[in-house]
Amino acid sequence: MAMDPHEIERLIKEGIPDAQVTIEDLRGDGDHYAAYVVSPVFKGKTRVQQHQLVYAALQGRMGNELHALALQTSAPAD
Repeated sequence: MAMDPHEIERLIKEGIPDAQVTIEDLRGDGDHYAAYVVSPVFKGKTRVQQHQLVYAALQGRMGNELHALALQTSAPAD
């Protein structure tokens, strides 16, 4: 079952309210996405911790409705 990119963006923004989120459908199949997430909440956190925050925002959909997500996270440049 494919997941709508707007739903992915909505979930991330609900979980990380100040995030700037860009979603890209990598194959055009609705199953393989890239997410680019920038948020001040990531400052001082490791890449793994940043990704964990995004996965938590997705509320268990990763690996279920959302098959594959290439994730790039960062804090905004000062």
